Amino acid sequence: MALTTAYLTQTKNLEPILEAIRNAQAPEKFTSRFLVELGFDSTNDRFMVGVLRGLGFLDDSGAPTERYFSFLDGTQSDHVLADAIREAYGDLFRINSKANEMDKADVKQKLKTLTRGAKSEAVLTKMAMTFASLCKLANFKAASVAQKPKTTPKTAWERRGSTTEGIVDAVRGRGPTGQSKEGLRPCLQYPRRAAVHPRPSGL
Repeated sequence: MALTTAYLTQTKNLEPILEAIRNAQAPEKFTSRFLVELGFDSTNDRFMVGVLRGLGFLDDSGAPTERYFSFLDGTQSDHVLADAIREAYGDLFRINSKANEMDKADVKQKLKTLTRGAKSEAVLTKMAMTFASLCKLANFKAASVAQKPKTTPKTAWERRGSTTEGIVDAVRGRGPTGQSKEGLRPCLQYPRRAAVHPRPSGL
């Protein structure tokens, strides 16, 4: 199941914590003690460790992952966060590809179904609140743009090669503008016939 059940009890420090993470040197292990070093000593802030693990920023041991390191780049951090949310809440996005645009009430109901009613109303409310707060800090528009494969533009010679005129030019050894293409010889060469001289009469 692609659905993190980690949540925050309060989200007022979510953005400041993420900003502090970007501006700090990555630790060997991300723990509640590291959060205190960043200036977040509230017991509510400790839930952030579980949220980061659910987003794939930390591995099971608490060590930062490649996604964590990518997030440190401020030019792409909101894109990285969007990708992390899509993955962590994959089941929710399978129900609605634009789950990030849903209101918290709808998100809560979908989470209730996805968790098969195993979570209390209080927990579901906090899960929906955490999801919505994360989405506000992410750039889903940029994250959803597919990278088109780069193609090498065809030369004028190659573009005309498939046309009738281009084939004729190729046979005659001319390029697309009529000039001779270096290194290309006419494709059709016929052997010369020996000259036939008339026999003198009387022989």
